[in-house]
Amino acid sequence: VSVSRAIKPFAEPGRPPDWFSQKHCASQYSELLETTETPKRKRGEKGEVVETVEDVIVRKLTAERVEELKKIIKETQEKYRQLKKDAELIQAGHMDSRLEELCNEIMMWVI
Repeated sequence: VSVSRAIKPFAEPGRPPDWFSQKHCASQYSELLETTETPKRKRGEKGEVVETVEDVIVRKLTAERVEELKKIIKETQEKYRQLKKDAELIQAGHMDSRLEELCNEIMMWVI
């Protein structure tokens, strides 16, 4: 229960209401454990930190999330550049014939 409550604030939009239920979180975690290779134990000096399955999962999910965020940033930057270019064209008076169309597009984004 504590895990499902702890991650609820980080929810992505569009998740179903039961996404953070205790049962669903447990099944997702169980699936992660089953699909993750168990790291090989190394013999070494005392005090040496051995990588656990949890460490592997955290590293994998972190890498996936970083890639998702890079993709979102890239898309946002492209959208910004296009909007900036459109704004400059509007201010220069080159888009007067398309103002109504652009207005409708903006209204679709807002809704």
